[in-house]
Amino acid sequence: FDQECQAHGIEHRLIKPGRPQTNGMVERFNGRISDVLSTRRYVSGEDLEQTLKRYAWLYNHHIPQKALHHQSPIAVMKEWQIKRPELFTKRVVNHTGPDN
Repeated sequence: FDQECQAHGIEHRLIKPGRPQTNGMVERFNGRISDVLSTRRYVSGEDLEQTLKRYAWLYNHHIPQKALHHQSPIAVMKEWQIKRPELFTKRVVNHTGPDN
């Protein structure tokens, strides 16, 4: 992972262990996933995997994020791609919905 970050000019920083307040956004996201997973029972690993994929799709495409000025992550990525196309190796596109 560190080699890939270095190859792409990305600074990979770690937080001190045992300090979740430093990593509040990740902790909040993990809590959201925990809430989603606790709403039902799963009959198989595939069932669980599909639920996680659906949630990731909804999160990235439809849930506005305060840190992104109340836009979805995919909307911000599209804006960045227009402004800084050299940062992207693939075109940012909307994929079909989780139930399509």
